[in-house]
Amino acid sequence: MTDTDRIEPQETAAPARGSSRRGLFGLGAVLALGAVAGETLVGEADAAEAATAATAVHHGKQYASASAAAKSVKRAHSSLFPHDPQAHLLRRATFGARPKDVAALKRLGIDGWLEQQLHPGSLKDTAAEKAVALFPLDGASPKTILKKTKRYSWDAMMATSQATLARQIFSDRQLYEIVVDVFANHLHVPIPGEQWHTSPSYIKNVIRKHAFGTYDDMLHAAMKHPAMLSFLSNDQSRRTNVNENLGREMLELHTVGRTSGFTEEMVRSSAKIMSGRTWDYDTGQYYFEEPWHWVGHVKVLGFSAANASMYTGEKVGDAYLTYLAHHPATARTIARKLAIRFVSDTPSASLVNRLAHVYLTHGTSIRAVVDAIFKSSDFWAAVGVRMRRPLEDAVGAMRVLNVQRAKGMQDTIGALYWTLGNGGHTPYGWGPPNGYPDVAAAWLGAGAMLQRWNLHRTLVYGWWPKLGWTKPSKMIALTPTMTTMQWTRQVAHRLLGVTPSKQHLLAAIHGAKLTAASPVPTDDWNLGKIATLLLDSPYFQLR
Repeated sequence: MTDTDRIEPQETAAPARGSSRRGLFGLGAVLALGAVAGETLVGEADAAEAATAATAVHHGKQYASASAAAKSVKRAHSSLFPHDPQAHLLRRATFGARPKDVAALKRLGIDGWLEQQLHPGSLKDTAAEKAVALFPLDGASPKTILKKTKRYSWDAMMATSQATLARQIFSDRQLYEIVVDVFANHLHVPIPGEQWHTSPSYIKNVIRKHAFGTYDDMLHAAMKHPAMLSFLSNDQSRRTNVNENLGREMLELHTVGRTSGFTEEMVRSSAKIMSGRTWDYDTGQYYFEEPWHWVGHVKVLGFSAANASMYTGEKVGDAYLTYLAHHPATARTIARKLAIRFVSDTPSASLVNRLAHVYLTHGTSIRAVVDAIFKSSDFWAAVGVRMRRPLEDAVGAMRVLNVQRAKGMQDTIGALYWTLGNGGHTPYGWGPPNGYPDVAAAWLGAGAMLQRWNLHRTLVYGWWPKLGWTKPSKMIALTPTMTTMQWTRQVAHRLLGVTPSKQHLLAAIHGAKLTAASPVPTDDWNLGKIATLLLDSPYFQLR
């Protein structure tokens, strides 16, 4: 795969520094851009620029527990967010904090809550299970898909993608779902795609099965799964004409990375080692076709094998995958990928190296690396420096608004899926094999921001039926003497997990054309204006 193949979402360029964004951003701009004198937080910056401004040099270290690491950081390295470790944890370790998440973290404490999240089987997940049951072809086997759908049908792929949204919205196993998302992008097979009857089981049996297991096991499973083998053309590889796609991407994307020093000759050897791995289109099952396997000496980095017989070719490939999974450069690749997701767009070399050490000393355990992230001071210092991508914004908004399951809601999940498609960010929807970009710069288009803000209004006002909505007037208890400022402050804390500064609360109130000292309106239309502006703001867009 060449650099020119690695396309980015459209409209990624931010407007020029001197240009006016106010005309572009509509209602949301009042809060997102309306900083007052003396506030260095937002000014003419958008959410990503606010994140950059919040970045501070931090020389991190590891601690025995997450709570000890949290205590080591004495203040928020952000002019936007106050120092509140529990709120920071919920912003990063969930797609969005429901009231029950806030209560659980307060009850269990940081260490107890993370212990549950790191062992998702300990958590009942009834709401998610009932939601996913509405998509019976989610993760279906090729046999089931062939039996229950027409040939080339997208039904199972759409069910798998939409069931993923349902889990992200309703699951109590939030940390697990985030890690699933990370590795679905790392060992990426697109949905929808040509893998119409194999990609659903790929998500279930490769990504979800191993998300808190070892990367060694996940990599082996991926490289024997028909969806990956067909997506990267290994099923077209023959000893007389070796296809290099899978062999190259394994090195470049999935394991050691470009900086490891592999050469084009090594890419060729990598492809030779993997030749013979194919699948049966009629059954959707993997098998090793021995006569297709290239025979002869192979060498990639520190791995070499005589590879003398086609009958031992699969074992040579397995040994090669084990070598790659345990390579120090792969350790840094996985460490960096997880550090970007949980800490910052540009994690320090120190953090990456510490996490890579955990990866290697724990047998490539993904769970151990995730655990180590929360035991690093780097995590607790990196407040407000990550930007929500479109899917994370939509799912997060639904969670903080505490939407509930309702009869027929699969139609609404479908509507959400296609809306996210317009923003270029559905589950598994990225075309190239490198997965969705996970840095703010890829998602900064003005049009993309407007799509987010329009969706916030749809969600706050309940314009999509068949979900349990909370009306703005019911988000908190209204009292006879309550002012608009008092309501705004309480609702902000309810939705954002923090209380914005007085100046920013005023910006939201004035943006809704209301007066702070006046009695709070009782109608959902005016209260909804404030709620949507809060979700539009950097307080929600940043994590």
